[in-house]
Amino acid sequence: MAAKESPKTVHQLFLSCASGVERLLDEEVRLILPKTHIEVLRGGIALKSDLEGVMKLNLECRLAQRVMIELTSGGYRHEDDIYALARTIDWTEWITPAETIRVDTVARHSPLRSLNFATLRVKDAICDVLRDATGERPSVDTRFPDLPIILHLSELDATLYVDTSGEPLFKRGWREDKGDAPLKETLAAAMLAAAGWKGTPETGGALHDPCCGSGTIAVEAAQIACGMAAGMQRRFAFERQLPFVPLRGRWQAIKQAAKDREHAPAVPIFCSDVAFRMVDFARRNAERAGVAQYIQFNGGDALERPAPELPEGMPGTIMMNPPYGERIEVRGKAGVSQYMSRDAGGSEARDAGDDFFPRLASHWKRAYTHNPAGWTAWLLCPDMKLPQQMRLKESRRFPMWNGPIECRMFRFDLVAGSARKPRGSEEQHSGDDAQ
Repeated sequence: MAAKESPKTVHQLFLSCASGVERLLDEEVRLILPKTHIEVLRGGIALKSDLEGVMKLNLECRLAQRVMIELTSGGYRHEDDIYALARTIDWTEWITPAETIRVDTVARHSPLRSLNFATLRVKDAICDVLRDATGERPSVDTRFPDLPIILHLSELDATLYVDTSGEPLFKRGWREDKGDAPLKETLAAAMLAAAGWKGTPETGGALHDPCCGSGTIAVEAAQIACGMAAGMQRRFAFERQLPFVPLRGRWQAIKQAAKDREHAPAVPIFCSDVAFRMVDFARRNAERAGVAQYIQFNGGDALERPAPELPEGMPGTIMMNPPYGERIEVRGKAGVSQYMSRDAGGSEARDAGDDFFPRLASHWKRAYTHNPAGWTAWLLCPDMKLPQQMRLKESRRFPMWNGPIECRMFRFDLVAGSARKPRGSEEQHSGDDAQ
């Protein structure tokens, strides 16, 4: 790095995200930083920006996991090469010995036998540079370091990044109450982005999550509909890093501009859950997020609750991350039927999901096909044969990962009447699918 750099110096950035979300992140960043050249890569996107752009990305991105500045990259064969590479960085531009560091290593097809030793060599290089310059070395803080460093190792190349986010960006700062298998905020935002839901009557209309858990989807949706920045309620690692010190006034102005654009939503948002305890969690999380007054909370089984009443002419979007075997036990009506079957028959009952999803489809056909403007349902599930199980024809499927679980976002268009053509027409469709 140069001896002293201007805040306007352009840096190479990498924004990491969940697998399958890369192109959605590309679209999001183009709105935050217009006229920016972006390269879509596996597991994230690469772009160039100055430090002001770094601050905006951390504040505004709903889909990225981290915003990282690339410091240097080079070939390596053993750990000494990594040490030499890390020593080429003037670490005094990033921290003083009074501050703390943490180094994490991510590897793909690396020939090194010990990633821990590679991590240690980067730490040694940082400490040696600072000791040579100041006579002192920084300490390590594994929880909340001032300077998180990420070493990425491919088969031939090593790359060093400064993590400007600190804690992953899915930690928005408002969720304290959690249930079983909580949905990450970044995944909830990705579900909404994949559906094209942007919180207006023209982009998805009203939103309803009938399996809301601790309210992640509803809160994310409400903040989007209100124009709220994703990271307004949290702190970032860059706030403690030396290159950003001259920009503290600009950082406050960026946050104030984001605050000034907030507004009341143009569409209603609903959420409900079979567990009243989870509804309470969702309400408390929404209060901390500043959107509780814009969400209608209800208890009740997703298989029984009537469709919310919508303003005339407004379409609706159902957005669900329902219970499935790898995540969480099915409860409510479908769960009860599973236990009744086991008690009555003596033989092993079907998976509760085998009962839940067909019942859910039947309920949708009864309760959600009377709105003239229509309802669209989006459902995240790892079962690739879900539409066949529900006897519904999906109009779209979108690959998405829920942590280690490979899933699909299925779209079902719920329309009034039957999808079958009248008898005697040229084309007949079997089944009673809603399309």
